[in-house]
Amino acid sequence: MPAMNTPAPPTIDQIIEDFGFLDEWEDRYRYLIELGRTLAPMPPEAHNDINKVQGCASQVWLQKTIRDEGGARRIDFLGDSDALIVSGLVAIVIALYSGRTPDEILAIDPEAVFATLGLKDHLSQQRSNGLRSMVARIRNEAAATA
Repeated sequence: MPAMNTPAPPTIDQIIEDFGFLDEWEDRYRYLIELGRTLAPMPPEAHNDINKVQGCASQVWLQKTIRDEGGARRIDFLGDSDALIVSGLVAIVIALYSGRTPDEILAIDPEAVFATLGLKDHLSQQRSNGLRSMVARIRNEAAATA
């Protein structure tokens, strides 16, 4: 049986471009839910306390793997959430950070990206705090790997 081709998740640039085409926040929320559906599945055993992100109202897990690519250490992330919109936020964070070197991760200004997407003005305080917790977790992982 031939392998099914799963479409690659969108890049952060594609997400920013797609957000730009959507004028209404209702449409952007639907897009966030669709982004969450693009997340690569996490193995059930990865839904554990080590991978759980503290500070999120919803359950969120981030799992890192480190790979060596041409002498550069890169960090890949898998993520999941039990909430639809939060899964979309996880997808954005993964698109922003996964596959980069620790130095690249630490150099990214996530607030600028989130402002471009308009997330700051349209997320509840709880979701904004959860988003910050995800970013802090990834930055801590990068700093520890550097």
